[in-house]
Amino acid sequence: MVTITAKYEGDLCCTAVHGPSSATLSTDAPKDNEGLGRYFSPTDLVATALATCILTTMGIVARRHGIELKGARAKVEKHMQASPRRIARLPVELHVAGVFTAEQKKLLEATAHACPVHKSLHPDIDAPITVHWD
Repeated sequence: MVTITAKYEGDLCCTAVHGPSSATLSTDAPKDNEGLGRYFSPTDLVATALATCILTTMGIVARRHGIELKGARAKVEKHMQASPRRIARLPVELHVAGVFTAEQKKLLEATAHACPVHKSLHPDIDAPITVHWD
């Protein structure tokens, strides 16, 4: 179990503290929803969690199999739906440089699709993952 605490700072901003490390992050409402967009919005963090979860789980599997994955990149686009306001799409593009066998590519792509955040998203959120082997 990991505990994260959050405090409302006012002016639509919050500060969150990661219990195990005491690392902090700030959030703000986005400009299109009454905020100033000074920090990641809560929905930005969902998109960020998806991209970093994919890369992290791929990194775990790559390390277990002696595959070098350093430098792999992810780009996620967050598309909001107006009514009801929610995340509608989170398409992810991965760029992975190096030489990989067909079996390694298959393993890493399956790992990307099995990351815990991707598996935790509501089924109404369209979250396709595209891998570019550079």
